[in-house]
Amino acid sequence: MTRRSRWLISMAAVAALAVPAIAQNGGEGASQDIISRQLEAFLAGDFPQAYSYASPDIKRLYPTMDRFMSMVQSGYLPVLRPGNYAFGRSELLSDGRFEWEVLIDGPDGKGYTATYYMEQQEDGSWKVDAVMLRHGAPGMT
Repeated sequence: MTRRSRWLISMAAVAALAVPAIAQNGGEGASQDIISRQLEAFLAGDFPQAYSYASPDIKRLYPTMDRFMSMVQSGYLPVLRPGNYAFGRSELLSDGRFEWEVLIDGPDGKGYTATYYMEQQEDGSWKVDAVMLRHGAPGMT
């Protein structure tokens, strides 16, 4: 193998590793921004704006803002009214979605972890595709 061949193989390997990292960083920041925007919309009482961040699948399950808000109010009060929140780990899943752990101080004074599943849309935007809420910090039962 010539020196030039080794160099080309090395550059191809670097490029192959760099492209997913660049894509991940762009999606990671953009998806985190949408989560923040939705939480801030909930806090501001701007429920139409909060609903606008829901994925098409969520909107099929909850086709009106009223039905969506009823679901949020009955099962996701810490997401609706977070005291404080901070982003934990994120992971790019094999299906292309991002999984984010968001640590939330609920209105009851207790800690929660909201696991957000973010889905990129055909237009490049990110939407909230699912949220799982549990008591405590990551890894706690």
